[in-house]
Amino acid sequence: MRSIISIRTLALAATAVAIIWTNEARAEDELDAATKARIEKFEKGATTIDISKYPQGIKDNYEVFSQKCTQCHKLSRPINCDYVMPDEWSRYVKRMMRKPGSGISTSEAKSIYEFLVFDSSVRKKAQLDERLVAAKPEEKTAAEAKIKEVHDKYDGK
Repeated sequence: MRSIISIRTLALAATAVAIIWTNEARAEDELDAATKARIEKFEKGATTIDISKYPQGIKDNYEVFSQKCTQCHKLSRPINCDYVMPDEWSRYVKRMMRKPGSGISTSEAKSIYEFLVFDSSVRKKAQLDERLVAAKPEEKTAAEAKIKEVHDKYDGK
């Protein structure tokens, strides 16, 4: 009886994995033309970031970011994308964690997220400032608090 249940459980699990992978592939295929064009634009940009003036902890996080994120797509995609707000990065990193084969652990996701928040607040500061001005007061307050939290954690270390 136990082996029958185990075989059924394994069969159901295998079917679920196959469905997830198929749906992921379909999601990529079903991107609209505008989204595909945005991604292509991002991927044609810079492929690295000068992190020489970043704090050591952020440099360490960049290594995790560059190693993990290139397993599924070009590093230029997140480097050049128009995400700058902490909540955008949070959603993006969580989405990437759920991709089959990403291999991004919870601690690695946190490192990647903190790198992206820090980097956006430095390298994309003008774009971030524009978005903060346009944000609702509660969104602006939350974003500024998260940015400050990341800077406080790494600056001066």
